[in-house]
Order: sequence, then C-alpha cells, then structure tokens
Amino acid sequence: MTATYLAEACVSTRLVIPLFLQKVPAGFPSPAQDYVERTLDLNELCIQHPNATFFVRVEGDSMIDAGIHSNDVLVVDRSIDAVHGDIVVAEVSGEFTVKELCTKPYLQLNPKNPAYPPIRLRSGDELNIFGVVTSVVRQMKR
Repeated sequence: MTATYLAEACVSTRLVIPLFLQKVPAGFPSPAQDYVERTLDLNELCIQHPNATFFVRVEGDSMIDAGIHSNDVLVVDRSIDAVHGDIVVAEVSGEFTVKELCTKPYLQLNPKNPAYPPIRLRSGDELNIFGVVTSVVRQMKR
C-alpha cells in the first residue's frame, strides 16, 4: 500500500468527533464546561495537502526532546519546502532518519536527544529530504 493511497483513504473517510472548545486545565475541569460546541475531523487538523502527505512510524529515541517517541506516527508533508529548524524525514547516503534540519552555519541533521551526535554532512554525502513533519500521533494506551 503506498503512502499516497493511505493519505487519500484517510481523507475520503470523514469522521465527526466531538470537540470541546473549552481547553482542559492541568487541574480539575469545571463540570459546567461539559458540552460539545463543535466537531473536529482529524484529517482537517493534521493534513493540509492530502496528495503530498504520508505517514511513517518512528523507531528509536533520538527525537524525544522534540516530543517524538518510538512508535509514534509522524504526519509528513512532501509539498512543504524544508527550512532551518524544521523536523524532516531525510535520507542520508541510503539511510532514513527523522531529525531537525540545520542549515546555519553549515548543513547538518540534529537529533533532539543529547545522547546522539548530529549528522554532519561531508563532501560526497547525499541528502534527500522526503518531507517536513507536521504532526505527531501518539497512542497513550493500547
């Protein structure tokens, strides 16, 4: 199954899920706020360009300080031009990775975990940016 097929399949199925407009505090929510004010489709929230979007599951912990954990699903948009500071899915000399793109003062891919070194690109290294990470989906309980 291709990434394009998966993105199109998700966009074509509209799920109407309740959205509470009142934000939930990190304490005790007020019972008076227990009503739905509108609905939310996660496709509308997470996918801006359906034909250029794919999903990929993360393995490893090199991006934990960016809020990306092993087994999370990334929403990746291929139509966005990556700029300095974006989290990207990239291929470096045949190896795929998710890292922060750093273009200043020189080109490198930065992990967001101090236990890992940056990937510094040297002469002869081939870098392909497959897309910019726009959202992270994490399942808290299975």
